[in-house]
Amino acid sequence: MSKASSVTSKPAAKTVIDRRIIPPTANEAIWETRDGHRLRRIDWPGGAERVRGSILFLPGRGDNYEKYLESLEEWHRAGWRVTAADWRGQAGSGRLGKDAVTGHIEDFGIWIEDLGEFWESWKAETPGPHVLAAHSMGGHLVMRALVDKRVDPQAVFLSAPMLGMNGPPLPLPMLHGVATMMTKVGDPTRQAWKWSEKPGELPTGRATLLTHDPDRYDDEQWWRDHRPELVMGPASWRWVERAYASWRELEKPGALESVATPVLIVSTSADKLVSHPANVRAAKRLLGGELVEFGDEAAHEILREVDEVRGAAMQAIAEFLDKHAPASPA
Repeated sequence: MSKASSVTSKPAAKTVIDRRIIPPTANEAIWETRDGHRLRRIDWPGGAERVRGSILFLPGRGDNYEKYLESLEEWHRAGWRVTAADWRGQAGSGRLGKDAVTGHIEDFGIWIEDLGEFWESWKAETPGPHVLAAHSMGGHLVMRALVDKRVDPQAVFLSAPMLGMNGPPLPLPMLHGVATMMTKVGDPTRQAWKWSEKPGELPTGRATLLTHDPDRYDDEQWWRDHRPELVMGPASWRWVERAYASWRELEKPGALESVATPVLIVSTSADKLVSHPANVRAAKRLLGGELVEFGDEAAHEILREVDEVRGAAMQAIAEFLDKHAPASPA
């Protein structure tokens, strides 16, 4: 494993990008899975005379691709052909629970299968090198897909991946056991934590968990106000139980060690949602693992942090891609 030292802040590139519009060069569309589920996607064709390659980006739990328009557009301006998509049951890709706001899934394997199917289709229609990227829960699912050999990217970069969850300091089997019990003592589709705010409004205090940049944080509420279908609240107890079960899959001996793809993990020790120690362990276990670490200057949404932090992360990603996914010869 190649491990980067802790990142010091440095200025971000001065690029003016409106985070509250769909760029005119991007196209929103619907893609159907083999079982007929409709997944929302957005595509940029590539912003240079010769396309640098292709990046597929997947967001986290309860997320939507609108939150990452700034990064997606920046990669596009750097010459990449860029695609992002919602996970089944999130944002504009429908719901799987019994209401319009609970994040529910019967098994993470459904998402992994969707990713494998989408990857095959997307890879066939885009130029290489092909790069897979994700944030938080999306990073967990990408890692599972790598372990399960459902995707074959040339390189992967993950922002604050959920390779473990931040929670009570109890053994993972015990945490999984408690979650399993909670799916049996009540409806497993019920919300696992309270959401007392008005529908569509973000909970008080949530900002401090995600970013130090108030303007970027406010972008999410702006998009929720203008696209109410993006609103999502807590996860279901089934999601929680399946998340622990999937985490246990990654912890199995030989699982991460079987992944030969170069993987960059960008993580922060101040993360209150995912386990930074689990991310550090994963980078060490991966054959081609690289780690960029932030401290108190960065919260969970590193790609939506203040300019100095975000700029450092984007620079690290660019350098990683130049090294492991260089442009194809002309």
